[in-house]
Amino acid sequence: MASAAGVSLATASRALAQPAIVSAETRARVRSAALRLGGPHALDTARAAPGNGIAAIVPTLDNAIFSRALQSMQGVLAEAGHHLLVASSDYQPEAELSVLRGLLARGVDGLILVGAQRPPEASDLLAQTGVPVVLTWCDDQRFDAVVVDNRAAGRIAAEHLIALGHTRLGAICGAQRHNDRQRARMQGVHEALGAHGLELPDWRLVEQEFTLAGGRSGCAALLALAEPPTGIICGIDELAVGCLVEAQSRGIAVPGGLSVVGIDDLEMAAHLSPALTTVHVPTARIGATAAGLLLARLRGDACERRIELPIELVIRRSSAPPPDRR
Repeated sequence: MASAAGVSLATASRALAQPAIVSAETRARVRSAALRLGGPHALDTARAAPGNGIAAIVPTLDNAIFSRALQSMQGVLAEAGHHLLVASSDYQPEAELSVLRGLLARGVDGLILVGAQRPPEASDLLAQTGVPVVLTWCDDQRFDAVVVDNRAAGRIAAEHLIALGHTRLGAICGAQRHNDRQRARMQGVHEALGAHGLELPDWRLVEQEFTLAGGRSGCAALLALAEPPTGIICGIDELAVGCLVEAQSRGIAVPGGLSVVGIDDLEMAAHLSPALTTVHVPTARIGATAAGLLLARLRGDACERRIELPIELVIRRSSAPPPDRR
C-alpha cells in the first residue's frame, strides 16, 4: 500500500493512524491506495494494524546515562502502547547514518536521537523524511529537542573549584570532534576560567575514551606534568570515577591533595569514597520528556518545540580548597 501511494511505510502508517499530522494530499493518496488494493474494509484493517515502533539511537549502551534515559523512554512509550527499538552508533557519525537509513527503510513512527552534531546528509535525511524527530541533550532548530545547558554544566563545575581557591585546573573529557555535549562542557570550563583571568592550556586538557580506564589514563597524564593541577574537571562522571581511582592508587588523597568534579550525577556518585562532587543532569527526565514530546507530535497535539531541563551543582566530598589554601 505504501509503495502504491508513493510514500514510506511510516508515512502510510501515520496517514491512517494519525491523519492530522500528514498533508491532505498524502492522506488522499494513501486512502486511495488502500481502497484500491484492499477493498472497502481495507482502511479499517490498516488502522487496526500495530505501529512500527519508536526508535532511539544512542552513542553507546555502555554508559549508564543513556541506559537510564532509555529506561525512562521505554516506560512512557509502553504506557501509550508503543514499543521502543534501540540502536547504538558507537560515537561514529557514519554508523549513525547507516542505522538511520535502515530504520527509515524499515519504517518507524518516530525517532529519538542524542545530540545535534551529525553529517549534513543525515540531518537532511531526517528533515525530508517526515518522521517526527526529537533530539536530546543538544538542539537543532529544525527539530524538536529536550536539552540541558552543557556549556553551563562545565562553567558551574569550574566556578565551584575556582571559588574554593583553585587556580591551576586540569580537565579530562571525551573526544570533542564528534561530540557536541563534551565540546560545550569544555567551552564552559574555558569561559569560567577566562572570567577570572585563568586558563586551561592544551596540555592540561586530556581527551580519553568514556571509560574508567580512560579516566585513570587521563588522570595519570595530568599528574605527570611538572606542575600538575590541584583540581580536575571531568566531562562525565565515569571519567571522574577513573580519575579518583588513579589518584588514590598513587597515594594522593582526594580531596586533600587533589579535587575531582564530574558532570552527570550517576547513581554511583553518591556512594563513592569520597562521594563525588558533580553537576546533576536529569538523565531520566530527559528520556521521559523526549518520549512524551514525541507522543504529543504523533497525536498532533500543540507542544513546545524546545524543552530545557535544569541542572545543578551537587557538592559532596571530592572537592575542597587546594593544599596551599588550608
